[in-house]
Amino acid sequence: MNQPNTNIPILPSKGVIPDPVRAGLAAGWRVTDCARLEADLTLEADVIIVGSGAGGGVTAEILALSGLRVLIVEEGALRSSSDFNMKEAEAYPQLYQESAARKTRDKGINILQGRTVGGTTTVNWTSSFRTPDITLDYWTKQYGLKDYTPAALAPWFELMEQRLNISDWAAAPNENNDVLRRGAAKLGIPTALIRRNVNGCWNLGYCGMGCPTNAKQSMLVTTIPGALGQGATLLTRARAERFVIHGDKVAQLDCVALDAAGMLPTGRRITLKARHYVVAGGAINSPALLMRSGAPDPHGLLGKRTFLHPVVISAGTFAQRVDGYAGAPQTVYSDHFLHDQPIDGPMGYKLEVPPLHPLLLATTTGGFGAQHAGDMAQFPHKQAILALLRDGFHAEAAGGSVALDAHGAPVLDYPLTDFIWDGARRAMLTMAEIQFAAGAQDVSPVHESGPRYTSWAQARAGIAALPLKVLATRVVSAHVMGGCTMSDDPRQGVAGADGRYHGLANLSVYDGSLFPTSIGANPQLSIFGIVARLASGLAQQLTGKPAARPVRT
Repeated sequence: MNQPNTNIPILPSKGVIPDPVRAGLAAGWRVTDCARLEADLTLEADVIIVGSGAGGGVTAEILALSGLRVLIVEEGALRSSSDFNMKEAEAYPQLYQESAARKTRDKGINILQGRTVGGTTTVNWTSSFRTPDITLDYWTKQYGLKDYTPAALAPWFELMEQRLNISDWAAAPNENNDVLRRGAAKLGIPTALIRRNVNGCWNLGYCGMGCPTNAKQSMLVTTIPGALGQGATLLTRARAERFVIHGDKVAQLDCVALDAAGMLPTGRRITLKARHYVVAGGAINSPALLMRSGAPDPHGLLGKRTFLHPVVISAGTFAQRVDGYAGAPQTVYSDHFLHDQPIDGPMGYKLEVPPLHPLLLATTTGGFGAQHAGDMAQFPHKQAILALLRDGFHAEAAGGSVALDAHGAPVLDYPLTDFIWDGARRAMLTMAEIQFAAGAQDVSPVHESGPRYTSWAQARAGIAALPLKVLATRVVSAHVMGGCTMSDDPRQGVAGADGRYHGLANLSVYDGSLFPTSIGANPQLSIFGIVARLASGLAQQLTGKPAARPVRT
């Protein structure tokens, strides 16, 4: 009889692990839950930042440390380790955009994005990669970003790696990740280990539900407390509706308070005024805010070239228990198929492993009824590999576009072209071959009509003939980039290389929406490093002295 994994750390009872957020609130942090406002609110600051994720959090700490009055606007709630109980059914509605069910207009791609203080850094899987050199070289040649070289960015990556304890993961991969390592090794495919932004990690594997031990060095426990400790103000459950623009300047930011569920406006209005404004709401919400505001867009670029790293998945069943929910979620990767073709040639893909939790697996895997129930009954023996498809480098992978619906909410159109499906098919073949090489009993691409193949020969023939189309093929993503492309040439981008929005003298964009293409890797460290550089430049411009450098506490 197979025995359950007994090496899973048991979380102690509530109250044993210190909660730095609750401690900070008790010490007098300036935090207002706008769901509780009993009257309209007007505030002023030197800099107002919309969003508290990777871009907003880094910006807030650097500006606050530099002596500026900083105000952070966050649509989500402030939740902390005392709230994180490792339960999917509570985490997804509380911590994600649209309860972890945000989708493209045609429902063809499911998008996982954070909606809480700390943004996606609070719920991601901690994988940390510098922007690949090949991506930066492409930006230099195609978008004139001559200061975005590996050498120029290296000090900023180093700074944020130190601040957020981004380092090699010393523990052995869990079985879910080791299948990728073993199978690839048998086929001669090189793999490497993923660096993680953790400190004292318990190896629980529930990163996607918020870290209950505060080991994950997300913005929630690092830069946001750093900024609040310097006197910054944080508004939660406050939705940024629009900038009021007079001439070439933003005069104010109009926000609405949301109810306790974070869904409906309460009727309370919030008016915010500052010397400078920073948009850091993510690559779907940032373009939408600027569109609602009527921001200058003479070349029709705002919201265009939005990239997702479309992800396709292959599921395998193994004789041994895999227990894909236990242990660090992502520790092994392969970039081999990003480099076996030119960057602007056939679509390349990065191989990683997702954690497997019951609700996430049940809502992603194909089939229904008895077939679906049978797959879920084998949950402890299931293993998955994912392929991040690198979009943005070919005319037939130009990403999607953000538009506004009748209520002013963002909607992302993302065409899945034949060019993308070609990359998806090649990735499915690669993943199946690796899983069989690692000893899988059967392998199935995550597809509504994807059968269980019981041999590599069978899978090779079956996947080659599998009809790949929207809704039938499961496509997901947790990486959203672009939509506010940066280039000093206004014909190529809406923001300059310094993040300043073209046509608005006191507004900057500091998040992944600046990227001219996808990264080709998990983007959080790219955002950390690039934004640290941009925010430091802004701090110096606003104060007349060098920006303060954040340090790990």
